[in-house]
Amino acid sequence: MIRPVHGGNLAWAAALAGCPASAIVDFSASISPLGPPESALAAIQAHLSSLTAYPDPDYGELRTALGEALNVDRDWILPGNGSAELLTWAAWDLSKLEATYLVTPAFGDYWRALKAFGAQVLECPLDLKSLEGEILSGLVTDDLSVSNRSFVSPSLRLPVPLAVDAGSGLQTTDRGLLLNNPHNPTGLLFGKEAIVPYLQQLALVVVDEAFMDFLPPEQQQSSIDCVEEFPNLVILRSLTKFYSLPGLRMGCAIAHPDILRRWQLLRDPWPVNALAAAAAAAVVRDTVFERQTWDWLPVARRELFEGLANLPGLQPFAGAANFLLVESSMSVSSIQKSLLERHRILIRDCLSFPELGDRFFRVAVRSRADNLRLIAGLGEVIG
Repeated sequence: MIRPVHGGNLAWAAALAGCPASAIVDFSASISPLGPPESALAAIQAHLSSLTAYPDPDYGELRTALGEALNVDRDWILPGNGSAELLTWAAWDLSKLEATYLVTPAFGDYWRALKAFGAQVLECPLDLKSLEGEILSGLVTDDLSVSNRSFVSPSLRLPVPLAVDAGSGLQTTDRGLLLNNPHNPTGLLFGKEAIVPYLQQLALVVVDEAFMDFLPPEQQQSSIDCVEEFPNLVILRSLTKFYSLPGLRMGCAIAHPDILRRWQLLRDPWPVNALAAAAAAAVVRDTVFERQTWDWLPVARRELFEGLANLPGLQPFAGAANFLLVESSMSVSSIQKSLLERHRILIRDCLSFPELGDRFFRVAVRSRADNLRLIAGLGEVIG
């Protein structure tokens, strides 16, 4: 069986471990362990009868619920079959430009989407060696513990060049930018002020905020409130990770209505099924589940960070999302194989990130029991 590019391939892991897929403890996919919320399950049950009719092509109720949750007019929102579908349309727009800046290491699906339309990609690598020092010079923190930081550095800039015209100051170029914030796989959180200069200069800026909702509102650095000022800004949001609904495939784009209407005319009809639409409308109004997540994550992330940091040969990066990037002095492929065979635990290797290779892995933050199981398993394998 071919090694997976994405996390969450339990069939591959089960074949290697020699056990049922249900026996695998999956740290490779950054999905919340708290869901799916009861509100999602109740909405699905209540809307089973809707399977006999086509969904509302305008998704009016869903767009209203998303608009209320994101504080955006519903005309500025387009639901999609996961944020991956909407990424494809964003990449289609980016491919029309002279070139697109991509901060690397980058989520593999960005390469897939951009290459599908022949986009010219200009890589802008993060300096991972100096990243930890930049963070520790340190910035906004929700706790005195480094591992619990939701860090935003006023001095930390995107590794993307800015175009400057000496005669008139800033100029707009025929280039775009594709960025995720918080960044995957490092967990770095860019301040929204760091993104504004690119909105002022570039033709199109696409910000994937798939993990932004794991931060409580007072710590988020979302660029959503910039969409009305900058018609060249597209925000992508995922509902699969925070609400643990990857099987339903649900996401949305926030952008100028002209962009969204153009995408709507070109894409397949009814991309969001009726049950996914009902569940999504319910969960974005579930404030109790939101608070449970924001209370759980900082504590669980801190304990996992400290447990990993105490193991020989491992150095986790402090991150703002529900996952941690870990540098290893050993071959990660070997560690991954041993964890599966001995402990039925799956971690996300970083072989699909060319800049990281076999010396980095990524792990989701799961329940305390699962996190302790991972730390113990890693300790046994490394030892």
